[in-house]
Amino acid sequence: MRGRYLLIISEADPVAPRVAERWGVATSEGEFVDGAPIRRLSEDALLLKRAPLHIHDERLDARLPAPLRERPITLVFPSVHRSEQNVECLTVHPLGNPGIEAEVGGRSASWVPSDPELMVGALRTLAESAPSVGLTATYEATHHGPYLEVPAFFAEIGYGAAPVPPEPAVRVLADVLAELPAEAGDRVALAVGGGHYAPHFTDLALRRRWAFGHLISRHALEGLTAESARTARAAVPGSEGIVFARAEDARLSIWEGVGSRLREQDAPRRTPNPVSDAVRPASGT
Repeated sequence: MRGRYLLIISEADPVAPRVAERWGVATSEGEFVDGAPIRRLSEDALLLKRAPLHIHDERLDARLPAPLRERPITLVFPSVHRSEQNVECLTVHPLGNPGIEAEVGGRSASWVPSDPELMVGALRTLAESAPSVGLTATYEATHHGPYLEVPAFFAEIGYGAAPVPPEPAVRVLADVLAELPAEAGDRVALAVGGGHYAPHFTDLALRRRWAFGHLISRHALEGLTAESARTARAAVPGSEGIVFARAEDARLSIWEGVGSRLREQDAPRRTPNPVSDAVRPASGT
């Protein structure tokens, strides 16, 4: 069964079913997961609808047909973005819990494998369309589950206190996820430091050829162990090292022997060179 990624539509999520509605009914591939068919959305994209809330759909990968587990395929979750300050934005983020708490799904001190190239492709394409719907596009730091053993990331719409996601934002997310680009030539790294919305690393990915796998916020560094730092780096396939937001973060003892320190200018500028919008600093989920 060919396909670069599998879109997981959680029926319990307020955004995912609305995104899927824009795609209509795709052709079944003849494989099923818990009775639901895997469908073909495009050459690279497969589609699977699930009843459980995605953040608690632990080890979904173990239920997939063997050809998808063995590749492995990347799981992409369209979702609502919620935050304490009702931040309105389009976000992408990898899965995992840096610390001992796992209040929003997943396992404590665990990292799900990432797909840096596919995730940065989603970020850049969303950034091109976000201004047309009055939003910004941004990375988020790694911060919740579910726990999986195949690459995965979330692509979210934050729409504040509104009762339903705005249709223009749903359209943008649906259009982008149906044909996700994966650009060649990016340098892959672990990103460390900065705020939850990672404005520094978002800007680097939009202006330069950086693709970040996991992003560890400065807040999460407080409880990070040396073992968790090593496993974070291991969960970034093809990582060449670590890009730090501040020199002080690089001097923490937990990073000894984890990976080379890379400078932001070590990746070439992108052509054309887009200018990212300011990303609103706030604490979100």
